[in-house]
Amino acid sequence: MKSAMRLTIILVLFQLSGCEAILDKEPIAILDAGSFFQTENDAVQSINAAYNPLLFNNANNNFLWAFAEVTGDAAIPGGDGSRPGIVEMETFSYTPRTEELNSYWKLQFKGITQCNLVLDNIVKVNMPEGSKNQIIGEALFLRSYYYFLLTQVFGDVPLYLKVTPPDQLKIKKSSKADIYKQILSDCDKAANLLPLSHNASNTGRATKGAALALAAKVSLYGNDYNKVLEYTSKIKALNNYKLVKDYRENFMKLTQNNTESVWEIQHTNLELGVGNFINQWWASIKFLGYGFAEVTPLYVSVFEPNDPRLKFTVAMNNDPYFGLIYKNSFSSTTYSPRKFLQSNSELTQKADGDINYPAIRYAEVLLWEAEALIELGRMQEALAPLETVRARARAQTAVPGTLPAITSTNQVTLRQAVRRERQTELGFELHRFFDLIRWGIAAESLPGFQKGKHEVFPIPQTEIDLNPSLLQNPNY
Repeated sequence: MKSAMRLTIILVLFQLSGCEAILDKEPIAILDAGSFFQTENDAVQSINAAYNPLLFNNANNNFLWAFAEVTGDAAIPGGDGSRPGIVEMETFSYTPRTEELNSYWKLQFKGITQCNLVLDNIVKVNMPEGSKNQIIGEALFLRSYYYFLLTQVFGDVPLYLKVTPPDQLKIKKSSKADIYKQILSDCDKAANLLPLSHNASNTGRATKGAALALAAKVSLYGNDYNKVLEYTSKIKALNNYKLVKDYRENFMKLTQNNTESVWEIQHTNLELGVGNFINQWWASIKFLGYGFAEVTPLYVSVFEPNDPRLKFTVAMNNDPYFGLIYKNSFSSTTYSPRKFLQSNSELTQKADGDINYPAIRYAEVLLWEAEALIELGRMQEALAPLETVRARARAQTAVPGTLPAITSTNQVTLRQAVRRERQTELGFELHRFFDLIRWGIAAESLPGFQKGKHEVFPIPQTEIDLNPSLLQNPNY
């Protein structure tokens, strides 16, 4: 969605945190929004702006990758050491004043506020009903996605479903369970309003499949496995998704937005300053990067012998590395990530990568289905979606016996198989820490993790100061 993602926020927006907090500002944005929404083009510009906080660009400082990978067991902070907050995440020494927490909180609520501006005002715009419904569907989906990201990191958070005047903002947190209910309701509505796909000029906008997939993921996090199967069945019934033949096509510039892409954050062909900054955050310092996420030997050991996904995910000694030859000295662990990285010759500047972030791939949908079936005791049925994912990887190597089909119907064995498959298939796609939390095994997997404390990150202190109703976790 090139045109959409180029746009910055076009209204004077409420900022729900930090030094830009709106608790002490006049509610001028409500009036400005009311006068702004006059034409269909106004509505389109406003929903376009709601996509901006998704980007992993320099301005957004979107540290989802650090919460997911560095706090998990796949990576440690390395490189130039200029982000102390990343080190704090890895060592569980972060506090409510850790800068990355505040940045992330503000970013998600920026997106939520923009979605609420759209939903509050679009009814008054004179435009074709079909176009209006699509924009409503996009806003409902995006608001749901931002709230899901918030619950992953912070757990319970305040739930705002409309643009709220400053004197009404000091509300208590809603429970994660209640936020999940709202997300599911909004995703169901969005799925009925959104198209199956978009034309090339609108690639990246939310679709029916994306709404159903987010609902499936939320159901998985809520341990409602029957709902997971209901939504994955609906996704499959769309007949719009299938695994691409080559695993690497999900992470290459010319093969993005393919048949495996269900929900993909667009960074393609953007102007300077809004490209994918992961290209610099993760690249080795020997490759003009920051080296903020260095792959752990533990993660490398998870892969089965000759699994081709390892070399597509991790760079190691003597491997080709974007025009260089990777050496052990490139990382303190001797390993670095590959996904979302590009050669310097492809880019105008290092921080502006144009590899998209595939937030939901069809491979993950299949693994959700397998996981739900296993938890419901339907082991034989779970083998099919699991084998579909493994078979694609197996077909990319000529080594006999690689990734043999799993035939066990023992629940414990299959549960471990699916969890391992998520590690290898979805490595460095920003899921790992949250998987460990929802499986309840973080304490046994992560040194320094304290059960009952580190399942969620603390709400930023600036937010507590502005809204004491939020109540900080007493452990912080």
